[in-house]
Amino acid sequence: MSESINILMYHQVGDFPPMKGHRSTYCHHKRFARQMAYLARFGYTVLSMDQVLACLRGERPIPHKAVALTFDDGYENFYEYAWPVLQKHGFPAMVYLISDLLGQPSSWFAADGRATPPLMSAARVRQLRGEGVDFGSHTASHIRLAEQDTARIREEIGRSKATLEDVLGEAVDHFCYPFGSHDRRAVDAVADAGFRSATTCVRAPATMADDPLTLPRKAISYGDNLLGYFWRLHMKNTPKHAFIRRPGETFDTSPA
Repeated sequence: MSESINILMYHQVGDFPPMKGHRSTYCHHKRFARQMAYLARFGYTVLSMDQVLACLRGERPIPHKAVALTFDDGYENFYEYAWPVLQKHGFPAMVYLISDLLGQPSSWFAADGRATPPLMSAARVRQLRGEGVDFGSHTASHIRLAEQDTARIREEIGRSKATLEDVLGEAVDHFCYPFGSHDRRAVDAVADAGFRSATTCVRAPATMADDPLTLPRKAISYGDNLLGYFWRLHMKNTPKHAFIRRPGETFDTSPA
């Protein structure tokens, strides 16, 4: 039995030209298809975030070669390119949504001179939820939480949860810190809002020793061929931060 779970972090999946910058926020759809086929062929168990949480709480065994698939921001290209592949293999997925930007362009890309691809609309979110996609919160407006005052942190997290629960008509239990930016205040706000898990951009496998509200993940990059994918699945990427024991510390570890 395995003692850890690789929570993988994707952003966009689509048809992208070669690039030099921001590679961790893109995955070419052909490579994504090969990566999912690799997981299926070599016996990986793909878990939902509910199942991840149950494993890390000791409520069920951690399967051998356990992974979870997460997608930040909620791009429309998930529907076109990623979801058909996931359906083919019967893999669950967690998509983290920015509640105030549903159906709008990913405007923060403009600061880097990049195109601003559309995010899923509320109608698309409801459609995909009906087809089995899981959704979580990525705040209301995609801000770096550790840089905000406490009132703004709590308002962003609480409003996002309420909005998404209204869109979906069900509880939204899972959260993701934009840019990996979090501190003690953000974690406390996530807990107080009622989220059961939250993911960061700290790069390591998740274990039962991790706080469910600061779970590590492994970013999958544009340039990852199958050899690189294998390496990411098996690397440890430790040490992890001891954030929960150092209240003044902040983390901001992702480019997007």
